Amino acid sequence: MITFILCADKAISEPLLYLSLYFKQHRKVYYEKLQKVRSDGDWEGWLDFFFTGIDTVAHEAESTAKKLFSMFEEHRRQIQKLGKAASTALRVHDFLKKHVIVSLPAASKELELSFPAVNKAMINLQRVGLVREFTGKRRHRLYSYDPYLNVLTQGTERKEAKG
Repeated sequence: MITFILCADKAISEPLLYLSLYFKQHRKVYYEKLQKVRSDGDWEGWLDFFFTGIDTVAHEAESTAKKLFSMFEEHRRQIQKLGKAASTALRVHDFLKKHVIVSLPAASKELELSFPAVNKAMINLQRVGLVREFTGKRRHRLYSYDPYLNVLTQGTERKEAKG
């Protein structure tokens, strides 16, 4: 709700940080701080908790961005080793950075490449371990950029923090 209010009041232009996970991980403290606001008017305690959350989430976001930038560069170097197949594979890789799960027709249309060219690029990306076909179908297959997904989901599986 806080993020929506800040966006509605034009304090921020778009949601930049995901505080909900922080609140969930610190649920006990979150509820204690809210109760202290209700019972004692302790806005300072709530704001201290809230700003600590912003600081923590911002540092995590910065770390994730750095990991992704480094990973993308490493993957680019791997793809360049494909020789003449690298050109199309690099275009598909750039598309995957914006669309972590893709279908071949969508990539083909967006990139204005033939279906066979995108299919071959995806096979090459799969061979070097960057994508995975996860439907198991012959038609209407979907591919995920698994290393990217792994970085994006790191930390979301954590148990609730204590205190």
